[in-house]
Amino acid sequence: MKQDLILVTGASGTVGTELIRLLKAEGHKIRATTSKTPKDASSVHVNLATGEGIREAFEGVDKVFLLSPPGYADQYKMLSPMIQEAKRRGVKKVVLMTAMGANASDETPFRRAEIELEKSGLTYNIVRPNWFMENFNTFWIQGIREHGKILLPAGKAKTSFIDAKDISAVIAKLLTTDKFDNKDFDLTGPQALDHDEVAKAISDVTGKKIVYQEIQPNELKVGLLAAGLPADYTEFLLAILGFLREGYSARTTTSVKDILGRAPGDIKQYAQAHKQAWL
Repeated sequence: MKQDLILVTGASGTVGTELIRLLKAEGHKIRATTSKTPKDASSVHVNLATGEGIREAFEGVDKVFLLSPPGYADQYKMLSPMIQEAKRRGVKKVVLMTAMGANASDETPFRRAEIELEKSGLTYNIVRPNWFMENFNTFWIQGIREHGKILLPAGKAKTSFIDAKDISAVIAKLLTTDKFDNKDFDLTGPQALDHDEVAKAISDVTGKKIVYQEIQPNELKVGLLAAGLPADYTEFLLAILGFLREGYSARTTTSVKDILGRAPGDIKQYAQAHKQAWL
């Protein structure tokens, strides 16, 4: 019996790296996309901004994990050519990752991609994770390390942050079983926390005093632009942070447990695992 070849986009990202590790551990054949020069035969160069390499990436592929690369506000433009190629090839299954809240309006770029996949005739799953816990050891780390502060315009709103390792585990399961075919899932952590509670969790494991300090959106905007983020993507981030501040990210779901048969990891487990990042 022929072994399925699974195409993983975003292979070097937070979700993709762990997804590939899990799939390889289970003995699956992987083809990873990279925007850089491929390091080995299991990787293929793809530029989603131009479409370069898409046809080659799908050659002989049976199943696909799709996500839009960070830095692009028009995710539909990134994802649609991949969905179209998957349809043209008649792949067995596509798992698409967007973001929680993407289906609030049919006009958003993410939702347009979801609709295209839903109407493609392909077997699919859609996962919409909430804000990653890992943002605190990546995107927001500078303020924590240099000032002992989480600096965000998030107010006192609670968010059901999710560990990206749980997202990867869910995607690996969906790619390798047909039990949940043609369903969409909002993925969250086990509880909703405000940023003061996140700061306390990091403080507890590091022994350093970490606090949350609310800043104005424009302060964050200046920092993001200075870091080299495109203006339209910066506005996209500020917009979704605005939704967070209004309380739209507080909802919790049972999707991780329903799919994996175990509860998602909590903030204490995450903080312990990433302790070295903040020291």
